[in-house]
Amino acid sequence: MTYTRAIGEACNKVIVLIVRGLALSRISPNALTFIGLLINIAAAVLLAFGHFRWAGAVIIGAGIFDMVDGRVARETNRVTKFGGFFDSVLDRYSDLALLMGLLVYYASINRNFYVVMTAIVMTASVMISYTRSRSENTIPSCKVGFMERPERIVLLIIGCLADRMAPVLWVIAVLGNITVIHRMVHTYQETSRLEDAQLRAVPTAERQH
Repeated sequence: MTYTRAIGEACNKVIVLIVRGLALSRISPNALTFIGLLINIAAAVLLAFGHFRWAGAVIIGAGIFDMVDGRVARETNRVTKFGGFFDSVLDRYSDLALLMGLLVYYASINRNFYVVMTAIVMTASVMISYTRSRSENTIPSCKVGFMERPERIVLLIIGCLADRMAPVLWVIAVLGNITVIHRMVHTYQETSRLEDAQLRAVPTAERQH
């Protein structure tokens, strides 16, 4: 067994124990989602004051709630459509809260370039989610692209713990917007394919009549 697999299995066992404990407590999965948002807001405050390493630790704590809310819902047979919607909305608020903390920090130290860079990251984060949501109103699935929410959160944690946030912002800004473009291209290709299939089907239907 590799070290990484051993660590993964150990972490999964801890998560399972946490899920079972929370399931026994009968706490609402939506309450866990909301607690995760509050923890991320606390991390955002730490970021605003430049306490990056502490913020990284707090974001990890928020990530635990993010991982267990859905599992608790399944464990207690309380999976609902609203729960999935609520989780998605609060995830967006959590993401933006963290980046707002960075905006305040860079503004306070007069690093205007990184204020703009953080704003670009915020835009990319929103657009990554929006393009998938809007695309899947038209095509069955649009999960292409690398820089999804877990990757962005992991990069922010690394930036915080290593106290090297500037390179992380560059990576998310570039790869995030590439992900948006990738989803736009994928949606164009899929919608074109579906429209071509519909056009080919029309003459066939007419011949049958």
